[in-house]
Amino acid sequence: MSYYRILLADDEEEVRKAIIRKIDWESLGFEVAGDADNGEEALEKIEQLKPDVVMTDIRMPYMDGLTLTARIRQKYPSIKVLIFSGYDDFEYAQQAIKLNVSEYILKPVNVEELTEILSRVRESLDEEIEQRRNVRLLRESYLGSLPILRELFLNDLVRGNVPDEEVASKLEEYEIDILGARKWLAAVISVEPEERAEGQPLSREQEQKLIPISVRQLVEDNLREYFRFTIFNSTGGITILTAIDERNTQTSFIDLLGDICKEIRRILEVTVTIGVGHSSLQPERVGESYQSAMDALGYKAIVGTGGTIYINDMEPVSRGKLQLEEKDELELTAAIKFGTPESIETVVRELMARMDDVKAHARQYQVYRLSLVNCVTRLMQQYDMDLCQIFDTDDGVMKRMDSGQQREEFTMWLTQVACQMNEAINRRRDTTNRQVIEEARQYIQEHYPDPDLSVEMICRQLHMSPAYFSTMFRKETGKTYVAYLTEVRLNKAVELLNETNDKTYVIARKVGYQEQNYFSYVFKKKYGVSPTKFRSG
Repeated sequence: MSYYRILLADDEEEVRKAIIRKIDWESLGFEVAGDADNGEEALEKIEQLKPDVVMTDIRMPYMDGLTLTARIRQKYPSIKVLIFSGYDDFEYAQQAIKLNVSEYILKPVNVEELTEILSRVRESLDEEIEQRRNVRLLRESYLGSLPILRELFLNDLVRGNVPDEEVASKLEEYEIDILGARKWLAAVISVEPEERAEGQPLSREQEQKLIPISVRQLVEDNLREYFRFTIFNSTGGITILTAIDERNTQTSFIDLLGDICKEIRRILEVTVTIGVGHSSLQPERVGESYQSAMDALGYKAIVGTGGTIYINDMEPVSRGKLQLEEKDELELTAAIKFGTPESIETVVRELMARMDDVKAHARQYQVYRLSLVNCVTRLMQQYDMDLCQIFDTDDGVMKRMDSGQQREEFTMWLTQVACQMNEAINRRRDTTNRQVIEEARQYIQEHYPDPDLSVEMICRQLHMSPAYFSTMFRKETGKTYVAYLTEVRLNKAVELLNETNDKTYVIARKVGYQEQNYFSYVFKKKYGVSPTKFRSG
């Protein structure tokens, strides 16, 4: 059984020990993670111990309970806070309510009362956790709305409203099995309206509204055995997105759609026309295929209804255009900077596969390869890398350009170069992080006397986000920023105590502590004696 973690903050040690000793924590579902005798220490321990509940006295040195609660609300909004107060003061209670305190408890409090309060807090925590963890209900709710979410996503996809980097993950999330294809094709089915004969029963007209459902079902039944596809209703009509892979062809898909048109006419006695768009080499670009399918339906007035209209038959197609677009360069660059060897190879192979779908002059293939190399070269220059591995005359790019028919050899070479760059960038990133943390340590050494020195100040200096800095600082030093700063300040305090005759309050200010009492508290906590006794001893 897991217990909720609780932290006690009270400046009276006897009070803390009495509470810890008298309460049967385990039976109430709690464990005492730690205790603190002031707000400053409590904040440090909250960061380390991650409690679910903080019980704090309202009157404490260095930082009182209300200030502590306000800081907790800023950084840890989910923590429950219980405030003890020896003062029946309406103003205190008002402030506590504004800070969303779970319980405001007047001292003295007996065991029975505190047990009842803790039971209520546990029930509240249980309820919150149950709401978050009730996977079954969440899944049922999600599955119930999945068809609607799927159709909304697909409509956004064909309208170009889905960020490219989200397309693949969303297709997987909504269980739309069209990824991993050579290309993708959109088709839009238009159900042609039938004129109602005079005197025709209204029920027959109502039945017409159900026709699209029957059409969609018949299309699914006929395609399911041969193609991976998804079908949905869009503003243009019933829309199909199909994956063309090694098991099928674009031509066979269009032929099958023609047969489906005939079968719908025979079985349902309605006429449908299907517009088929240009193929798309990326799922992110399937919206362009959809738009061209809609354009194909625009030719109904010319070729008639009741069959398939393939956009390539209606409009001239440029088969000789092969170029590396800006989006492709960004994808390759991102893979080299942040990817794995596997993802780099996938991206390179996908870019090289473009050459399969375009009938172009041999010179255009060479220009396309040079565009890929140029992208890599610019990235190498950005990171000041050695270009010899690309332009070396014995085994470099010029030789690869001459072997025009050996595409696999060029693919493997480019993948190898990209992976080597990835390793070099990762090494440089690690080195840079170490340099940045060293710069932060130097900044702390120079500015520790400033009582306002904070993570935010250092991050402004280093141009980093506080969250990333905190993670990297702990990884590199093995300490939190607060612990490291405290260590620097106390080491300097020891040095001043040994080498000067300065008063304790002067030393406190010299090492960044505005309050002498808090400085003495922190010092004694580390060294076991007060600064005065440390000096005399």
